[in-house]
Amino acid sequence: MPTTIKIDPVTRIEGHLAIEVTVDTVNGQNQIIDAKSNGTVFRGFEAILKNRDPLDAPHITQRICGVCPISHGMASSLNLETAFGITAPANGRIIRNLILGSNFIQSHILHFYHLAALDYINTDGILDIAPWLPRYVTPDMVGGTIAETLVNHYVQALAMRRKSHQMGAIFGGHMPLSPVFVPGGATHRPTAQNINDFRTLLTELRGFIDNVMIPDCLAVANAFPQYYDIGQGCGNLLAFGVFDLSGTSKLLSRGRFTNGQLLSVDAAQIKEYVKYSKYSAASGNLHPSVGVTEPSPTKANAYSWIKSPRYLNAVHEVGPLARMYINGDYRNGISVIDRLAARVFEAKKVADAMNGWLNELVVGGSVYQYAATPSSATGIGLTEAPRGALGHWINIANSTINRYQVITPTNWNASPKDDLDQYGPIEQALIGTTIADTKQPIEVLRIIHSFDPCLSCAVHMVRPDSNILNSIQSRPSI
Repeated sequence: MPTTIKIDPVTRIEGHLAIEVTVDTVNGQNQIIDAKSNGTVFRGFEAILKNRDPLDAPHITQRICGVCPISHGMASSLNLETAFGITAPANGRIIRNLILGSNFIQSHILHFYHLAALDYINTDGILDIAPWLPRYVTPDMVGGTIAETLVNHYVQALAMRRKSHQMGAIFGGHMPLSPVFVPGGATHRPTAQNINDFRTLLTELRGFIDNVMIPDCLAVANAFPQYYDIGQGCGNLLAFGVFDLSGTSKLLSRGRFTNGQLLSVDAAQIKEYVKYSKYSAASGNLHPSVGVTEPSPTKANAYSWIKSPRYLNAVHEVGPLARMYINGDYRNGISVIDRLAARVFEAKKVADAMNGWLNELVVGGSVYQYAATPSSATGIGLTEAPRGALGHWINIANSTINRYQVITPTNWNASPKDDLDQYGPIEQALIGTTIADTKQPIEVLRIIHSFDPCLSCAVHMVRPDSNILNSIQSRPSI
């Protein structure tokens, strides 16, 4: 008889997400035959921005996420720059890249050590205190030297994350939210001391990535080779590109991998659908530039507060794997382990590039180009957050925000089914997965965490007729 496993909320991700999977016997094994990804919170930042001064947007939108706010500051600044018809001078562009790069490194360290690694290790005999006990313990978890090493590096990674924040604050004023992002560049002129201080911290972080983080990721990959074949998902990848260089090039380019082909991206081909989202029908089948956000919490058949963005009606995964695959830096495959590995190797790519950008900064040089707010205009800001493709769209009327729409990485990855009944990327990655123990569905968490969507939850396992089979109170490590 089919069994429904509900994890609500999912722990060790950023934000509020519930996952419901239906498990049935297929060829003698417990296999996921259906999955629902449910964003459980409505926040309405688009509504908050309406009728405000456009210059407020880079600061308000950073409050969307406390883990990767800099990406929203960047997307919003780029959004306004297209509306204002300006570009940042070289110094301003580089400073923004350095702050954003610091946030990328911090987020990637956070994900591997503090959000994902605990899915793979058995700490019996190492620790007997929170946050590792009590926890899931499955037969495939590794112990011994690998577990002890990861636990020690878990603690070391906390210090490295703090150094990443310190590094970003040198040019960003403070972290995690930076006040220096404005249309036209940044508000901080670099000093020689700034550059030296930044380089000192960056050198330490590059050493940690090369000598600790990459070897740890490879150790996990070698211990779990079966996860190269688990969690493949939709197989399509999308990236808006990030870290502008001189001219029109980017460190990580824009592009997509659709139906086995590498292709270009036209942002006009993006639409959001709401058939299974808790928004009115008027909110769906729209390009984000004319997007509408009208909550409909009691809508029939809707199971998520997340809309379903699609590119040419096709489901696409976003994130470090998408970026690294599209740019040719990592093309081993699409799976749980491939997502972990691509994220770690991207941290190295970004950190190494940052070392070069420091050499390009001109001490005391111009960081900002002024432009008056237009009475009417439209704008678009496409960039990448650590978790994937991020887009901001604005419509300005009477010099105020008439419409503002945001599509975040989790909109793509954790989206519910769309108007064509196509499952979202996480849902597709879950369906077909074998579950060894329905009372400890660690496979579900490993797949979800590989996308990097955070926090304590209660896990309920129920039958479709709603009779509770088991109730597990989860701790921060589950």
